Amino acid sequence: MTKEKIDRINELARKQRGEGLTEEEKQEQYRLRREYIDAYKQSLVSQLENTYILEKDGTKRKVTRKDENPLN
Repeated sequence: MTKEKIDRINELARKQRGEGLTEEEKQEQYRLRREYIDAYKQSLVSQLENTYILEKDGTKRKVTRKDENPLN
């Protein structure tokens, strides 16, 4: 997500609170917000895929998704 797109999201949010948005602007706002959320989620997933838990005995255990963990 580029800085220009984030600035546009903020600009549309300010306009929405002030004078309101046209239908086209509402659609643009939705698309930009969805893109932002998707990018944020992907970043978080990537970070978690490279995260390990250090156990008390010194071993490292890779973090797994709850639905992938056979112990739960």
